[in-house]
Amino acid sequence: MAKVGYTRRSVLRTGAAAAAASLAAPMVWSQESKNIVLRQFGTGVSNLNEVATKVKEDLGITLEMTALDSDAVTQRAATQPDSFDIADIEYWICKKVWPTGNLQAMDVSKIANYDKIVGIFKDGKLTPESEIAQGTAPHTVGFVEGQGSTKFADEQTNWMTLIPTIYNADTLGIRPDLIGRPISNWSELLNPEFKGKASLLDISSIGIMDMAMVCESMGEIQYGDKGNMTREEIDKTIAIFTEAKKNGQFRAFWKTFDESVNLMASGEVVIQSMWSPAITAVKSRGIPCVYQPLEEGYRSWGGGIGLSKSLTGMELDAAYDYINWYLSGWVGGFLMRQGYYSAVPETSKEFMTANEWGYWFEGKEATDVITSPFGDELAQAGETRDGGSFYDRMGSVACWNSVMDENQYMVRKWNEFIAS
Repeated sequence: MAKVGYTRRSVLRTGAAAAAASLAAPMVWSQESKNIVLRQFGTGVSNLNEVATKVKEDLGITLEMTALDSDAVTQRAATQPDSFDIADIEYWICKKVWPTGNLQAMDVSKIANYDKIVGIFKDGKLTPESEIAQGTAPHTVGFVEGQGSTKFADEQTNWMTLIPTIYNADTLGIRPDLIGRPISNWSELLNPEFKGKASLLDISSIGIMDMAMVCESMGEIQYGDKGNMTREEIDKTIAIFTEAKKNGQFRAFWKTFDESVNLMASGEVVIQSMWSPAITAVKSRGIPCVYQPLEEGYRSWGGGIGLSKSLTGMELDAAYDYINWYLSGWVGGFLMRQGYYSAVPETSKEFMTANEWGYWFEGKEATDVITSPFGDELAQAGETRDGGSFYDRMGSVACWNSVMDENQYMVRKWNEFIAS
């Protein structure tokens, strides 16, 4: 594809039409994809109407999207394989779902940009020198031994469980205008200075990881593997946070994106678990909000596209067309302008201006105003992205969202904590 030459203002609020209009000759896709309907579900992070609109324009495929929370996504993928064609899920969810046999392995030889997928999803390493972080690193559940296998492979094979699409390095969000001093450590979440103004994510498999980052930062616990805690480690972690909760540390426990945005934008909360686009949403209201780099590193997550075992024939071929289109750049550019990363960054670069690429990926100072895909101003010339470049941020991942061996026990203890 030729490089897109649109300005920062040319991406309409629909997120689709303007960028499409400025493309050079489109890639040639299978004509059999026309008029096919694919049913996709996943979390609201990546089940975006703009993607459905754009793929309809480019391929003629109709995507019927359903956005659910993480627990509902897990349940549907594990119990209702005939109710969907495409599962847009996170890798820690894959660990729960893949053993059910409800998804089919995908042939990497059919993935046009497979060789350009970042190493995180292949061998676990961002660079050859990288250390693999704790938790459910994507590559550990990214491949199976054969087409019909329900066993994860220890190395790359020709069969992937999910085709990676979106990922990020998560940290704490803060209101610097209300805090008024530097924040450098995860332990600050439990600092009594923020009593009644802190918040934690109420999704057990993710929230427990934030807890672990805090407890380790405080020097209270040294985990063998934060992503696979022993019962003793779980008990001690929950006990520390239960005591803080009873002392009034937390204003709220949020489950949805909008809840986290409203808590921070209102000033009711000044430090909390947060996601990158929620920071973007707060800043787009003209309110100071920082995704704070912390000395102990980031908690990371990754997501990808999985296919139902029931998907066959022309619909299966269309799903591969959709995956190849997804990795060809437009979606990656759309996601990266919200602060996420694409599994194939180099194709996304073709759908971003030099200013956008420099700011979001390279950690450079903006040379002009930075806007979201919806036209909201996020940064001014001279500003840099929180945490710096792609390699600075993803190179500082301490752990990945996980499913532990003691998952059922952990969930029970988490629910006791929320109810305490």
